[in-house]
Amino acid sequence: MNPAARAFWLSSPGHGELRDVTLPEPGADEVLVRALYSGVSRGTETLVFRGGVPESQHDVMRAPFQEGDFPAPVKYGYLSVGVAERGPDELIGRTVFCLHPHQSRYVVPVSAVTVVPDRVPAARAVLAGTVETAVNALWDAAPQIGDRISVVGGGMIGCSVAALLARFPGIRLQLVDADPARAETAKALGVDFATPGEATGERDLVIHASATEQGLTRALELLAPEGTVVELSWYGDRRVTLPLGEAFHSRRLTLRASQVGRVSPAARPGRGYAERMTLALDLLADPALDALITGESDFGELPELMPRLASGEIPALCHRIRYPDPA
Repeated sequence: MNPAARAFWLSSPGHGELRDVTLPEPGADEVLVRALYSGVSRGTETLVFRGGVPESQHDVMRAPFQEGDFPAPVKYGYLSVGVAERGPDELIGRTVFCLHPHQSRYVVPVSAVTVVPDRVPAARAVLAGTVETAVNALWDAAPQIGDRISVVGGGMIGCSVAALLARFPGIRLQLVDADPARAETAKALGVDFATPGEATGERDLVIHASATEQGLTRALELLAPEGTVVELSWYGDRRVTLPLGEAFHSRRLTLRASQVGRVSPAARPGRGYAERMTLALDLLADPALDALITGESDFGELPELMPRLASGEIPALCHRIRYPDPA
């Protein structure tokens, strides 16, 4: 048998634990990965931790290598970086990214891992899944040179979108968040910052990622006539009320959803999930994206850490989990 592994499980809403795992021998088209880092996003993952996945979305929200079912017990997560220990010769010793839950070692199909480029540090590569979401969102949003764009919500997804938009030529970009401390993150990303009350209006495009009713309402308020809000937030089992009376129709505004579960139909023909992930990892060569990693803890601390992340006691964008060296 392969070396023993441990995995983080949500045993019941709000409570997690580490469990021993027996790994199978990798088959001909499989790879054994030893985890180096994983990432915890305070968005979807902490919502799962609180037990907030609606029953109607239990199938849709399954992670690729999830075990168990919502609300619990369930093994959930999707930001893992490790080293291929066994598998095809061309993968042995390579750093790879996988949409896998928090686990010290795991066996997955070769097709489930993407090699991390040499110029991207393994510690930064945990952001690949989030940057992939941002790539898909920008394919959906289709920004144009000269656009006036706001990103409302300076969490992990919003900041990833802002970081990519900062590379677009000729746009006027502003990151909007209720927490003034996000101004430092915006500065690190090279992006203008404003609180909701100070935000610049008459925007051609607003990307919304605050996961709050107030944020989405403000996103609509910031639009110029014929403008579009692209909604990235997922509200789980919460209902949202919006002012779709008032000037929504007279100004001919658009509200549309974007979700990473499907490759945007606006992407170039032939681009699939593998191409999108490869692009996301290539984009992580930019060291400015290190600003999205706001803390790090050992894997053994995860059961005590998750409740503090979910409650907001530990403010975080992406909190990185470090796995012990086998030596």
